[in-house]
Amino acid sequence: MRFPVFSLLVAVLGMSLASAAEYFPPPDSQGGWRTLTTPAAIRKKAGMDAAALERADEFTRRCAQNGGLLVVRKGYLVHERYFGRAGRHVNPDMASTGKAYTSIACGIMLEEFRDRIPDGLDTKVFTERFLPEAMPLDDPRRSEITLGHLLCMSAGYWGEGGSPTAVAEGRVISLKGVPGQNIRDLDQSSLKVPMWTNAGAGYSYSSPAPHIASMVLRRVTGMELDRFIDERLAQPMGWGPWGYCLNRGGFRMPHANGAGSIAVHATDAVRFGYCLAHGGRWAGRQLIPAAYIARCAKPSPFNPHTPFSLQFEHNADGHVAGAPRDAFWKSGAGGFGLLIVPSLDLVIYKLGGNNGQYDPTLTDVPQPKEVDTSRDEWKPIARTPFHEGSLGGDDGLRRVLEMVIAAVRD
Repeated sequence: MRFPVFSLLVAVLGMSLASAAEYFPPPDSQGGWRTLTTPAAIRKKAGMDAAALERADEFTRRCAQNGGLLVVRKGYLVHERYFGRAGRHVNPDMASTGKAYTSIACGIMLEEFRDRIPDGLDTKVFTERFLPEAMPLDDPRRSEITLGHLLCMSAGYWGEGGSPTAVAEGRVISLKGVPGQNIRDLDQSSLKVPMWTNAGAGYSYSSPAPHIASMVLRRVTGMELDRFIDERLAQPMGWGPWGYCLNRGGFRMPHANGAGSIAVHATDAVRFGYCLAHGGRWAGRQLIPAAYIARCAKPSPFNPHTPFSLQFEHNADGHVAGAPRDAFWKSGAGGFGLLIVPSLDLVIYKLGGNNGQYDPTLTDVPQPKEVDTSRDEWKPIARTPFHEGSLGGDDGLRRVLEMVIAAVRD
């Protein structure tokens, strides 16, 4: 009878030791990430080929005017390189990459304030309770929009840009351009963007939708989005100085834009991704509901039209052939992107951006005085029949994902 009890004790002890051994980096001010710098160490401890990472880095430099590449595997920072105006202590406008932070903040809200929003993602939010600013409704179809629709870009909101597209039941639909967000009246302009279809009937990438989700968070929690993120994520993880790009052309926005433009240090972006890769845990605390993260990485009933769930593109359908199907990521204009592959214990942060995204006046965070302007005149390489040229945007991000995964050797 001793052996089963002994075996049970050994198993419990083993689980305790594994939990205790799980690594989480201290803040940069206290030493930061553990790093590997030699090809032998990178191969032995992180199971990656340093030469292949260098090739991914070289490709990254062809994608944007400014940027960088950080790779964390098995808790080791195995690659960190910047070019142009980017750097470890810089706070660039990460554009739509910030939508991922809005989504995760909403996931925390749904767990922590479930008594105030008991229907969770199924909550129809265009009501006096959640969005009194929207009353009376200018379009009765808005009454059917749920929080899940907003976070999956399937609320029926008109897509953005001069020639937006939509997807419905496998069909790609061209839409005409309509006015979108106006930073001088962010809330109302987001609420009033026209609907092109009923909630749930199609997908179109529309930035007003996640901002409206952040307005719901503001109402439910009684806190601004940036303060909520600071208390629930930034402080527990030990982020350095960060903020939102609130200052625009002499005008200061009264609220953080849930559609993006967060500005965090690169090593803190990978902290955020590392927390997602580890099921929302951080140093003994469950900061983010694991079930919510799982929903970010798989098809959503709120968006059966495209592989986009809760503000993350996911690879459950294998459309990125060189990546595992549990990979998920969020891109941002200028070539930014945060990518998470839990099955490989891998986090990738690709920086990009034009000079304007590195304007130090965008945030109230002090920026380094020394600026590398060597790429200020950089231009994309033109494609030819014999050269793919520069590959930016989401295509470049997916290529970097495949190239970094190709560096995995275990």
